[in-house]
Amino acid sequence: MFKTYKKEAEFAVRAVTVATRLCRQIQRELVIKAVSKEDQSPVTVADFASQAVVARMMLETFSDFSLVAEEDSTVLKTAGQEEALKAVTKYAKGFFPEATPDSVCEWIDRGAGEVGKSYWTLDPIDGTKGFLRGDQYAVALALVVDGQVVLGALGCPTLNKDFVREADSNGMVLFALRGEGAWAKDMGGERFEQIKVSDCENPKDARVLRSFESEHTDVEKMEQLIRNMGIRAAPVLMDSSAKYALLAAGKGDLIIRLVTPFRPDYTEKIWDHAAGSLIVEEAGGRVTDLRGRVLDFSQGRLLEKNIGVLASNGTLHETALAVLTEVGADRRPEAS
Repeated sequence: MFKTYKKEAEFAVRAVTVATRLCRQIQRELVIKAVSKEDQSPVTVADFASQAVVARMMLETFSDFSLVAEEDSTVLKTAGQEEALKAVTKYAKGFFPEATPDSVCEWIDRGAGEVGKSYWTLDPIDGTKGFLRGDQYAVALALVVDGQVVLGALGCPTLNKDFVREADSNGMVLFALRGEGAWAKDMGGERFEQIKVSDCENPKDARVLRSFESEHTDVEKMEQLIRNMGIRAAPVLMDSSAKYALLAAGKGDLIIRLVTPFRPDYTEKIWDHAAGSLIVEEAGGRVTDLRGRVLDFSQGRLLEKNIGVLASNGTLHETALAVLTEVGADRRPEAS
């Protein structure tokens, strides 16, 4: 089914499938719940193991590549984290028997690659808090060439074939190649089916997909947006790129990623949006920032030229942009 980037496409589907299944295994068995990075965000053994295994798979598949990923091994090398590193190494050994604590750290640190002409970007677990709660999370992998996402893959462990949360489902893998559409399949199945965004035209009928954590958005402006658009349904609260999956499959109509007043200088990270944004676009939707600007993946590890994210089924996009401007959500808020 892949016409371009065939080797990369097959690798991406395989990698997110392997990493997703690994994360599910760790979630079932995990004793060490989480450790903290310097920014205090939770990070689990699964984040590190997922990144290590995908990076090692890349080393086996491609002679030359640049990987820009979320994690690095610094915290695993600090005093008091010996058990966490031992656990990461144990899970990596399940795929690569030669794994040692040193080699695992080296694989993780392959994620410090350059944002150049061509690079991969990986979020080994997007939605770590969802992972810790036993809720939605995803593995996200994308290939960027000349600043444009050309390939995106998502592994969503707790979505079933109807894109409904089901803890014991096989999970779903979604995939898109630029110009070739968006596709999804049950992780236990063989066939990809093409997916499309919804045909919702009336804002009153729109379903907004919003971050589960209230501190990840501007709740007051979000409520104002929903009122001003006349949206009747309460927003669906979800972690991670699983929101992109639902939007691409027509199970939601808008994703509005506002800048939180708790972190007014926050800039979106490339690995959080590269894969999901392409999947939505290839399903017929549209993804911009809150001012209508295309997401620029050429600036480094952060979307430095963008503020927030608006993703839609396409039909509702201009209406949403107009209301965002109306309520002032297209600007950075004052710190609270």
